[in-house]
Amino acid sequence: MFAAVSQTPAASAPVGQEHLITSHMPLVGHIVRETMGRVPSHVSRDDLTSAGLTALVLAAKAYDDARGVPFDRYASTRIRGAILDELRSIDWASRSVRRRARDLGETRNQLAAVLGRTPTVTEVARAAGLSEDEVAANDDDVARAQVLSLQGSTTTPIDELVPHRAPSPEDLLEQQERLSYLREAIEELPERLRVVVQDYFFAERPMAEIAAELGVTDSRISQMRAEALVLLRDALNHALDPAMLKPAAGKAGGVAHRRREAYFAAVAARHAQGAQRPLRSVGQAAG
Repeated sequence: MFAAVSQTPAASAPVGQEHLITSHMPLVGHIVRETMGRVPSHVSRDDLTSAGLTALVLAAKAYDDARGVPFDRYASTRIRGAILDELRSIDWASRSVRRRARDLGETRNQLAAVLGRTPTVTEVARAAGLSEDEVAANDDDVARAQVLSLQGSTTTPIDELVPHRAPSPEDLLEQQERLSYLREAIEELPERLRVVVQDYFFAERPMAEIAAELGVTDSRISQMRAEALVLLRDALNHALDPAMLKPAAGKAGGVAHRRREAYFAAVAARHAQGAQRPLRSVGQAAG
């Protein structure tokens, strides 16, 4: 798909430009590899590579060594910018999906306050005037975007997904702390929610397969996955960024509120106990 981008323009370019292009093609591969490790699996490597190679060709044509900027630095900026534009063009969750997700979230909170428990997909669908399949489909669309929360930060702007520089020691410590809390939060999830997270996100098992193993419907797995993601997000915010923690659904002191607080306490206790253990990756911890 991108062979023509890397060969045709270079073939018609001056010899100096052609050399810049061919000698710096590995730079494109390096930046794409870094980026692929920080975005959802459905992002196409070929699309990012094509965008990067196009940017490399344009950079070679526009480069002026009289400015005193090394070409690799100049090209890196252009390549990262092109990859960022490509990522922005990918509609991970459309506005309509986000809007419906907010509406469904409000419906779930209202039902939870009334029922004193997490509402079922059927109850949510009935209250929202939607079918169960529509509710499950919306949850699935949002979950694909929220995979980022298991690979980085849910609040990370897309601009920061493209690597710009080597992480500072402070960045590394912060990331280690976040991964450590995430690992502990996953381990403290209720058993069935933990199984869904581990199987769906880390083992990459089909939803239908997980549903069959747990003896529930696909819609229930979608609901459990969304519930687990909310718990993980809230546990990390509770420990690392309390200002971002959203209020619990239902009345203070209710069953749902007590369970939530108990979960936070269990995560904190497990983290404290394991603080001296070597940090493993989230994937290893979930395996």
